[in-house]
Amino acid sequence: MIFRQLFDSVSSTYTYLLASRKGGEALLIDPVFEKTDRYLRLMEELDLKLVKVLDTHVHADHITAMGALRDETNCVTVMGAQSPVDVVSMRVTDGDSVSIEGLNLEAMFTPGHTDDSYSFKMNDRVFTGDTLMIRGTGRTDFQNGDAGRQYDSIFGKLLALPDDMKVYPAHDYKGDMVSTILEERMHNPRLQVTSRDQYIDLMNSLDLPNPKMMDVAVPENIKMGINLDRQREYPSIEASALLDHSKADMMIVDLREDSEVAKTGILPDALRAPFSTLNNHIPMLAKSGARNIVFYCAAGERSAMAVQQCTDNGIKGCMHIPGGFSAWQSAGGKSITA
Repeated sequence: MIFRQLFDSVSSTYTYLLASRKGGEALLIDPVFEKTDRYLRLMEELDLKLVKVLDTHVHADHITAMGALRDETNCVTVMGAQSPVDVVSMRVTDGDSVSIEGLNLEAMFTPGHTDDSYSFKMNDRVFTGDTLMIRGTGRTDFQNGDAGRQYDSIFGKLLALPDDMKVYPAHDYKGDMVSTILEERMHNPRLQVTSRDQYIDLMNSLDLPNPKMMDVAVPENIKMGINLDRQREYPSIEASALLDHSKADMMIVDLREDSEVAKTGILPDALRAPFSTLNNHIPMLAKSGARNIVFYCAAGERSAMAVQQCTDNGIKGCMHIPGGFSAWQSAGGKSITA
């Protein structure tokens, strides 16, 4: 496995690069905008294809590189379902999988620092975002933070993991790089409490100044998606129009992953071509003979990129559904079990 822990000294942010092999697919966790070129250069040096980027929550101390990396690489952006970000390619809930070639992460909903905070567990390690830090915990006094919910997330979920599981946080201000669940249970001063109420009192008494970037970072991070206005700049058909449109000479392609389709079903007569494998399907799409190829995903971000990607490969008649499957449901469209 390829694993890199990258550091941004300005915001004291750790970004994590994961891949199963050289020449394979890669995933980044909590990337920082100012380091975008560094990430892209590292992908080239390690011969990796960036396919997914995830943020553990909406950050207040730096601007995320998710949008910039998506625009440069066509990677899938991933956040929790509770995230207030305008558009995210793929939203996960507790227990969902985030997979790339050879690797799988399990999403753990761990609110408290913010109301959209997630941790991600993989084999012998857990990426805890700002929920559990090394000898500390994330503050709970903004972005709908809640000390009681954080106590539940830490004591009910994270500390229930195996003692030897490695803890990789999104930040560290002292130079520590990794810990374990056992170390934090024994030596983290904020976890040496005897009750939920005591933890709440402790967190509510911190009286910390707001992050310097908060007023800039949070609004920027919330609006980093390919929103509906931008989605409609690509050839498109509205979900409401598709309901009444003749499907003759039309191919409908679902770009979502198995876990997403299993939750919601699929449009009738749609073909499956998960976005991360779209290149493999381009020869088939080119030979389909369909007058129009209509792509859709969860919220319209992946489908907009698919239209561009296939058009660049000489496939004519490509369009997509702005707003994706959510727009289809809102328009009264039906789905079937895949």
